[in-house]
Formats: sequence, structure tokens, C-alpha cells
Amino acid sequence: MLRDDRDIPLYMIGIAAQMLSIHPQTLRLYEREGLVNPGRSEGNTRLYSQRDVERIKFILHLTRDMGVNLAGVEVILKMREQMEGMQREMVGLIGYIREELKREMTRQGKLPEGMGEQSTRRPGKKVIRVKAEKRKSGRR
Repeated sequence: MLRDDRDIPLYMIGIAAQMLSIHPQTLRLYEREGLVNPGRSEGNTRLYSQRDVERIKFILHLTRDMGVNLAGVEVILKMREQMEGMQREMVGLIGYIREELKREMTRQGKLPEGMGEQSTRRPGKKVIRVKAEKRKSGRR
């Protein structure tokens, strides 16, 4: 099931390799090691999605910049996927708890005014406002 446009297999192996400045054989190795799973065309040509390319960029960061070997990359990717799954579960659980709390407070007649719509909203990213200091004239 495709989650968004980033999951659409678009790039043939040569194009993906060029985008990442690596040899196509490196992409084949990553697939053989189970680190990436590109889609396939009807002719069995590997097709990489934007999400695949982002994943490979992360793999390259781990191996090149952080000195992690491919076995370590595999462990890190699995842990990352588990954490994302747990996060999705927590968001679902929090939503369920909010709905149950709202239902119970409504049943008891204790739901504050205007809380009906607000309590079911999913929280957004927190915005932090910073007040900029005024510069004195003549100073940079």
C-alpha cells in the first residue's frame, strides 16, 4: 500500500546511483543485504522510490560519516522502524484515551465549554517564539 508520493517507484538503478553519487553495484549490495527493497517493473527492472533514496542517503551517512558497518546499519534501521511503530501506537493510544475521556466527561456532564472539538485534535508541533534583541545603531 502506497502511503504517499514518496513511495512511488520511479528511478531506475542508474539514475538512483547517479543521484546518490554511488556505483549501481552498491545499490545491488544494499538490496542483497536487505537494507533496501526497491520496487520492480514488469520487466523486473529495479525501481527506487524517493523514500528508498532517502533511506539510502541515511545508510550512506551511517557508513561514511559515522563509520558504521552494514551489520550495524541493519540493527539501526530495525530499531528505527520499531521506534516509528511504537510512536504510531502511542499516537493512536493517546487519541483513544482522549475520546474515552471526552465521552466519560460528557456522560457525567463535566465537559468544559468548547472542549468538544479541541479535545479530539491531534497535537501539532510546538512553536517557540523568540524575541529578537534590538541592535544598537553603528554596531554589527
